[in-house]
Amino acid sequence: MSPTLHPRLEPVRETILKRNPGEAEFHQAVDEVLMSLGPVLERRPDYVEASIIERLAEPERQIIFRVPWVDDQGRVNVNRGFRVEYNSALGPYKGGLRFHPSVYLGIVKFLGFEQIFKNSLTGLPIGGGKGGADFDPKGKSDAEVMRFCQSFMTELYRHIGEYTDVPAGDIGVGGREIGYLFGQYKRITNRYEAGVLTGKGLSWGGAAARTEATGYGTVFLTQEMLATKGRSFDGTKVVISGSGNVAIYAAQKVAQLGGTVIAMSDSGGYVVDEKGIDLEIVRDLKENKRARISEYADLRKQSTFVADGSIWEVACDVALPCATQNELSADAAKTLVKNGCIAVAEGANMPTTPDATDILQEAGVLFAPGKASNCGGVAVSALEMQQNASRDSWSFEHTEQRLETIMKGVFERCQSTADEFDVPGDYVKGANIAGFVKVADAMLALGVV
Repeated sequence: MSPTLHPRLEPVRETILKRNPGEAEFHQAVDEVLMSLGPVLERRPDYVEASIIERLAEPERQIIFRVPWVDDQGRVNVNRGFRVEYNSALGPYKGGLRFHPSVYLGIVKFLGFEQIFKNSLTGLPIGGGKGGADFDPKGKSDAEVMRFCQSFMTELYRHIGEYTDVPAGDIGVGGREIGYLFGQYKRITNRYEAGVLTGKGLSWGGAAARTEATGYGTVFLTQEMLATKGRSFDGTKVVISGSGNVAIYAAQKVAQLGGTVIAMSDSGGYVVDEKGIDLEIVRDLKENKRARISEYADLRKQSTFVADGSIWEVACDVALPCATQNELSADAAKTLVKNGCIAVAEGANMPTTPDATDILQEAGVLFAPGKASNCGGVAVSALEMQQNASRDSWSFEHTEQRLETIMKGVFERCQSTADEFDVPGDYVKGANIAGFVKVADAMLALGVV
């Protein structure tokens, strides 16, 4: 049964929707949190008196700027850049940059709002923020991407810093883009301020395991969730949507833990390989050739490529949506339930629609929301900041161990909070409440700012 909104929150929600018209993704992210907070307000009326929720829903700062750049044909192009510095009660703003044609203010606000609670759940001292541009790196030359990144940073540099706002990568922003962005920041400021960006290369201030962190973290948390039912990844069939960074490294960790990933996808369709996806082929296609997943079937004759339909039609024990927002619909959730899926964990940001989440939870499927299950990336970004601040460098093994410990802590916070508020096993409410309470208490302590 779908949750209902607490009466005290109805006028709050109405004001938020009125103040932010047409931003569907942002509205969805706010609704998910608001629907969880009724039990908290019953115990903590001081949150209402201090207008904590109204303040949380309004970003501390929203920056929109023009990004002009010249393509290889000498034409001047103009994109729009964004940085939403959402909440700094726990630390400097922290969150990625997304370069994709779909980016607009509503997407950036949804991601930034989610980031507040995600970062809170890690237990690390980082606030929430997000940014990006409606620039599409696909099909662009390295020189075009460099010129765009340099123009983007020429405006952004004045708003960021290791004690202010620390961007990282997201969709469309990988190691190449972070390198160009950092190079321009260093050139403009004349400072080697390594902690101003995370996701850097290992030879110039990056953290070992950062590339793998989001995917690994999703699997580590799923492993904890499966253990509550006496299960593990050993012998399971797993379907992972997407074939980018998160999906690839989630698949790698699943295989290390004894599971078999049988399907992966991209925007053109999905491949099914019942003997197990060959990750080296996927990595070469995506990381080196920047090709489509359909080419996997040309290289692995035992596999099948499906251009139409949904990857969630493939029967599996565990489903990990790792592509983009709202990719797992109500119909897909019904199919997963019918096919006997026992666990779903979000590797992307808000990839499951609200009605799909309801269907999965009502059917008893273990479900982990993205703010808990995909926070591994930002956790290792915070570890990268620690290394930069101390001029240190940790091994892959040490960093991965820290990541696993952090993800266990995230799950324990979600689980114990769900138990405390009488919704055992509801990790959505557990995550929302645990993330909210920590930020809310910090906001109360800091006064009306």
